[in-house]
Amino acid sequence: MGIMNSIKETLSKAVFTPSTLLSGRGGLHMAQILLSLVTFLLSAFRGKGTHSYWNYAMFTWAFCPIMTLIITIIEMFKLDFILNLLCMDWPDFATGMAMSSTLMTVSVAITFVNFYACLKCFYSLIICLFAILAGVVYTLEVVKDKICDKKKGSYLAALPGFFKVLEAFVSCMIFVSLTGFRDKPALIICVIVYIIPFPILPLIIATNILKKLKTCLPFNLDRFVFIFLVISVVLYIFAAIVWPIFMFRNNPRPSDCPPSYCIWAIQFMVAFFTYVNLILFSIDLVFTLLGICGFKRP
Repeated sequence: MGIMNSIKETLSKAVFTPSTLLSGRGGLHMAQILLSLVTFLLSAFRGKGTHSYWNYAMFTWAFCPIMTLIITIIEMFKLDFILNLLCMDWPDFATGMAMSSTLMTVSVAITFVNFYACLKCFYSLIICLFAILAGVVYTLEVVKDKICDKKKGSYLAALPGFFKVLEAFVSCMIFVSLTGFRDKPALIICVIVYIIPFPILPLIIATNILKKLKTCLPFNLDRFVFIFLVISVVLYIFAAIVWPIFMFRNNPRPSDCPPSYCIWAIQFMVAFFTYVNLILFSIDLVFTLLGICGFKRP
């Protein structure tokens, strides 16, 4: 009853506060939403790209402003007090989402410039410009939160949670780069290896954000995370050995292989991101084992 009364009291204080939009944070949110949506619309009118990187870019320019809009609406109506009351660290979540959106929009801007920018492609250059600006305004929010306001993250905006975000992000980059594996059983096994840890990462993130849910689990989440990281490192060691051998054996880089359209270069990106995720999972495991930098010892 005490919690319900607190919620009712908080709801009675939830009023529309448009002044939130006039703050520095509100202005950045409006710029993020506007630039991301303009980039999305310009790219949609341009037409579908030749590979899955275009789909990932479109998803990013839709997902990031939607999440920013949701955060803005919650803060305008002061509903974040209720979320804090329900044991969710709202500042940590908001800053963590800004960090994740920065990672996504900056990477998409770089990818889009690599694949579609050219001196004679004026329309594509405009899209690239807006994509870069979207990445810049998301970066500015992270700089404001972490450097100017010196906000401390409890999970998502701290090292433990952000490592999981990085691992999920790199996994997504692997998935959008996968090609040329269907006729090779060893490479199909590698794809399965990439898939196994991926759906568990957002579950770990969500459970750590929602503290009430964490306390209701019938097992120790920290111990589960440790076991998950050990398994993930073993899986990625396997993929880091098998993918390069079976993909590039008797398959040298073609003499004419531009980065934008060469299948070999995209296959190489899978190998590169495999090693990146292996490093991330290994560091995450070591930090978790030692219990440093805010990582809990299982």
